[in-house]
Amino acid sequence: MTREEKAQIIEELSEKFANNAHFYITDAGGFTVAQINNFRRLCFKSGIEYKVYKNTLIRKALEKQEGTDYSPLFGALAGFSGVMFSKEIGNLPAKIIKEFRQKMEGKPVLKAASINSDLFVGDENLTTLAELKSKNELIGDVIAALQAPAKNLVSALQNGGKNTVAGLVKALEERGNK
Repeated sequence: MTREEKAQIIEELSEKFANNAHFYITDAGGFTVAQINNFRRLCFKSGIEYKVYKNTLIRKALEKQEGTDYSPLFGALAGFSGVMFSKEIGNLPAKIIKEFRQKMEGKPVLKAASINSDLFVGDENLTTLAELKSKNELIGDVIAALQAPAKNLVSALQNGGKNTVAGLVKALEERGNK
């Protein structure tokens, strides 16, 4: 690979890091061609881009990023490294890795991840990352929490006061008058 080709790859990779809010670095070693193709296919179906890069090129592209210090990830750059890019859903790559691991007995191994510039290093973070809620899930939770009091009020009004203190007093008075 010539110096110009490397510079072009670093520039392309740097743009991908800048344009994707979430990326995961995995250990791409130990896969057969069929296994890596199956993994890529699973990523593609989910809207995740996956590609294997040289560690030095990943490092140089991360060094070019402004605003975030990616140096804690550099220790994870050893062996074969594949990078998964996700624009919108931060936990989707982690879910894909977990799903693929069920078929492949522990492969691929998560080396590091960046979700909205928060850095996670090590495979022990995979479960935590997979359980993170996406932005849309969090918005749904907030909307549900905001709607709950209004729904309870509407329900109470529709019941005609049967479940209120005034409704209970009225029911007791009617019983006493009979």
